[in-house]
Amino acid sequence: MSKNYYEFRPYNVGRWIVWGAFALLLLVAPMLFRSSLSHTMLSQMGIAIIVCLSYNMLLGQGGMLSFGHAVYSGMGSFLAIHTLNLVSKGQWPIPVSLIPIVGGLAAMVFAVLFGWVTTKKAATPFAMITLGIGELVWASSLMFPEFFGGEGGISSNRVAGPKPLGITFGPQIQLYYLIAVYTFICTALMFAFTRTPLGRMINAVRDNPERVEFVGYDTQKVRYIVFIISAFFAGISGGLAALNFEIVTSEVVSGPRSGAYLLFTFLGGATFFFGPIIGGVLMVLAGVLLSELTKAWLLYLGLIFLFMVMYAPGGIASLIMMNLRVAAFGRLKELWVSYLALAFTALVTLLGAAAMIEMVYHLQLNAALGPELRFMGANLNAKGLDSWFGAAFVMLTGIGLFEVTRRHYVRQWGEIQEFIEKEMKRRETL
Repeated sequence: MSKNYYEFRPYNVGRWIVWGAFALLLLVAPMLFRSSLSHTMLSQMGIAIIVCLSYNMLLGQGGMLSFGHAVYSGMGSFLAIHTLNLVSKGQWPIPVSLIPIVGGLAAMVFAVLFGWVTTKKAATPFAMITLGIGELVWASSLMFPEFFGGEGGISSNRVAGPKPLGITFGPQIQLYYLIAVYTFICTALMFAFTRTPLGRMINAVRDNPERVEFVGYDTQKVRYIVFIISAFFAGISGGLAALNFEIVTSEVVSGPRSGAYLLFTFLGGATFFFGPIIGGVLMVLAGVLLSELTKAWLLYLGLIFLFMVMYAPGGIASLIMMNLRVAAFGRLKELWVSYLALAFTALVTLLGAAAMIEMVYHLQLNAALGPELRFMGANLNAKGLDSWFGAAFVMLTGIGLFEVTRRHYVRQWGEIQEFIEKEMKRRETL
């Protein structure tokens, strides 16, 4: 009864509500955040959502750890920017709004070429092959300046071609809505893919490839087809990025870009479909906001990734789903105090650690400005013993309090999980 409570054939009401809310959020977001920076960030979030979802087709759904996914989003960007230049010269009479599809098709072509070799292996060999191909393409981007533009990259102007209804895509708000349309459609298509026989089969290949082969399927072909589909969506995101920035450089096919896709897809939660959506949003917030706050933002990002791997390997999405499960049994309210305590002690630990990190970075990068720096409203002396002792004391105190709080929370969580298991068994017997 509870499983189909919101489902009325042939319509799943709950799913319509979720997708309707997603479409509404895409529609009203630029109305709520009206600044130029907000529109730019929202556009980047849409692009990041598509590429993280496409990466999760490999990692989360197929169990294929790729270190070269930027090759396909990046090649989509380069082909899209070249196409945009042809449109600007009047040689190709296609609308600018269709250029991202050109990027997707171009990425598919490269996936057909590289994917046949890549998907012949699985697990660690697959990851190493993707890493090698990624490094090969990145090195080639500086060796063939005619196509890749050398260190300066390729630039263009998106205000070109036919302008139906006066839409030029010059204003950022117009481009945002184009990106929003692509984001919604691509997200819907990738979700629909998870419900297809091929989507189910790639899950089976991930979980038990031997059994899949035993029933007569070629696991390499399944991986290959999914690899190509994933590259198509990555290429669309690359084409949208080319329109958004109007310049494409070799950085878009680099190893760090592939690593960013992996990191934020994992942080969002690769085991749930909506996890990469969270990861895409975080990727933009980290790249735009966090990088403006501190020069050590990559170090903080690495530490966050480390702690997520240690304490929440399922990502943010898994934390949300676990707590929704607890809420469904009416026990979530018991955890609010523990959550507040964990957040407070973690914040104290972070403040102490961040003070030491900022002092180290200040000594290395801003030594000419003197040892004084301002951090969170406090004046610190990077060469003073008092500042170092105070920061270390705050960090160690936070660690101690966090550990005490964590142990209490673990006991409380365990008791709640036992209750849930007993309650589920009781309901099954009714």
